[in-house]
Amino acid sequence: MISVRRRWLLGAAVGVLAGTVAGVACGWMLATPEASSWVRALSVGTGSTVLGIAVLAAMIRGERRPGIEPDDVWRAIAALSGAWLALESVQLVREAASAVAVPVGDLRAGLFAEYVATAGSGRVEAAAWLCVAACCIVAVVAYRRSASWSTAPVLVCAALALIARPATGHMAQQTLGSLLNAAHVLAAAVWFGVLAALALLVRRRGSWAQLLPRYSSLALRCVAVLAATGVIDAAVRLGSFTALFGTGYGRIVLAKAAVLATLLVVAWTWRRTWVPAAASHRATADVSLRNAVVEVCGIAVAFGLAAALATAP
Repeated sequence: MISVRRRWLLGAAVGVLAGTVAGVACGWMLATPEASSWVRALSVGTGSTVLGIAVLAAMIRGERRPGIEPDDVWRAIAALSGAWLALESVQLVREAASAVAVPVGDLRAGLFAEYVATAGSGRVEAAAWLCVAACCIVAVVAYRRSASWSTAPVLVCAALALIARPATGHMAQQTLGSLLNAAHVLAAAVWFGVLAALALLVRRRGSWAQLLPRYSSLALRCVAVLAATGVIDAAVRLGSFTALFGTGYGRIVLAKAAVLATLLVVAWTWRRTWVPAAASHRATADVSLRNAVVEVCGIAVAFGLAAALATAP
């Protein structure tokens, strides 16, 4: 018989996938983003979870009784970074085929190597792929050796992989544009990823009591950065208020803002109810897991819209 925890985690996997697909599908109804937005959304969600686990492990490193075992951390990072690497590989091949204007099935090794070696976007894609591969290799070695290593290398590599494309996008042409885009992506990734990491790794009421209030404070800062940088990015890209309603990009921005507003209401409710209850040991581990899963699935919808936004005309 499947335990309550396993049922919720299975539901989380299905819910995150469904939420991501729903977000991208909504973007398709509002505009015409590139087909790669589906893979991009899943890749960013998986990568954000890897980053979140690394951040969570860094938060508890050195504590006497953190309630999370190093083996569990490295096993989760190894599995997720392996999936992330597969998604990045698909994306890299698709981008290479698109750049040289051939179907994916007709892409030859020579054309692929030329794209990676000579095209600016190819070098960025390859650098992101190598960062993800490094996360995977470090995690596999650490897990096999039952090592209690710091997750700092994974944290750095995952962060670099996540910001590689956004930092070289349209905002890179603006003053401090790359920095704003990087801050936007990392804020979203930490908000989603650390909560997903808590759901995956925390099993006891006492650990939720210890870690959830700390996550709540971190999430508040992430949302503030996310909102500020998102407004600036949209204002620069749209250029006028009428474009907010008259362009596909603007309509996706509005949809993303609506989802974010809904998530903020949920987060504020949790901050007034769930967080105090968990901190005082009045919320069971199952209740905390359920609440985390609900919020993670909601953020996945925003991730799907963000991926559609990144590839919208």
